[in-house]
Amino acid sequence: MTRTQDASIDLERFEMNRGQTFQHHWHDEHQLAWARSGVLMVDIQSRCWVLPPHLALWIPAGLRHATGALRESVLLGLYLDPARCPLAWSTPTVLTVTPLARHLIEYLAGELTPQTRMHAEAVLLEVLRPAPGAVFELPLPADPRARELAALLLDDPADPRGLDEFARAVGSSARTLLRLFLAETGMTFNQWRVHVRLQAALAHLAEGAPVARVAERVGYATPSAFVAAFRRVTGQTPASYFAAQADAV
Repeated sequence: MTRTQDASIDLERFEMNRGQTFQHHWHDEHQLAWARSGVLMVDIQSRCWVLPPHLALWIPAGLRHATGALRESVLLGLYLDPARCPLAWSTPTVLTVTPLARHLIEYLAGELTPQTRMHAEAVLLEVLRPAPGAVFELPLPADPRARELAALLLDDPADPRGLDEFARAVGSSARTLLRLFLAETGMTFNQWRVHVRLQAALAHLAEGAPVARVAERVGYATPSAFVAAFRRVTGQTPASYFAAQADAV
């Protein structure tokens, strides 16, 4: 871990192994959580976000959160004093990390003069913008049995087991799990499972993996079935989704 000092924006760098998690905690400062490489998952108030390197999550000061690595990752955490920060999103907000923002964050991790650092920080704060279009935010169930099932699918979205098999694995019944997912996430189990798969797909696609390979990795029998599911949730194909991201940049 490294941390810059004597700056308006403090920066910490963490090299994380797959499955490594910083359990629930909070900061006096606002935090921007960004995966320089790899993929992060941030859990806040029974919701989670999967963050490949083109996305970061703004976490307001005082908000409890847990941050984990879905694969080997480098987490860069930026910490901003609420009294001095012009940005004021009051809820967790997904931001697009443009190439300029990426270079500025990496630049701020180096040794800079106070004047140079001040200018770089000001430009970074100017270019941070909420991500356009649909970003996969996933509600998490609270019941321990449903939460255990959720963890199984988050770890392996392509797990082919049906609900009856999952129910036996977590010591519940399929009917109970159906009721819990609908009551606690606002989604049916099948809808929730689709969103898990699309979250995982987003990370693979952002790394440049072909659609056919991504479809197989996240549990779809054919690329066309995957593209259809992606379109139902986002209103776009994977290609048009990432084209919109590039246009925003």
